[in-house]
Amino acid sequence: MSSNALKDLAVYFDSPRPHSLIMSTELVCYNCNYSLAGLSLPLSRRDMCPACSVHLHVCRMCVAYDPDVIGQCREDDADDVLDKERLNFCEWFAPANGAFDASRQDAQSEARAQLDSLFGDEPAGTASSESDSLVADAEKLFK
Repeated sequence: MSSNALKDLAVYFDSPRPHSLIMSTELVCYNCNYSLAGLSLPLSRRDMCPACSVHLHVCRMCVAYDPDVIGQCREDDADDVLDKERLNFCEWFAPANGAFDASRQDAQSEARAQLDSLFGDEPAGTASSESDSLVADAEKLFK
C-alpha cells in the first residue's frame, strides 16, 4: 500500500462518519489514472470517470479496499461485494487517493498486446491479401 493509501485508511478508521472525510484534489480514477478533480465531492453513487466511463462508487476506489485481506475489504460491517469493480450500494464507501494501480494497467496492456499479436493488428472488417486469395480459391471449387 502506498503512503497516501495508508494515510487515507488511518483517517477513514479514525473518522466517526466515513462520508465526512476531507478529500484532496489528488483523487484519480482507479482504472485509467485520470484526475477526478473536476467532480464534486462527495462522489455520487452514479458518478463515472470522464475519461474511461467506469463507475467510481466501486470497491477498487475505496479507502477500505485491500486485496491482501479476506473479502478484500478492511471494513468489518460492509456487505460482501463479489465484483470489486462493479457499482454497489456500500454505505461505508469513501474514495481513496491513489487508487490507480499501474502494475495492473501494465498487465492489461501486455495481455492486449499478446491478443493483438495472436489475431493480428488488422481492424475488424478488413481482410488481408492472403485471406482474399484463399477465399478466391475456395470460390473456384464451386464454379
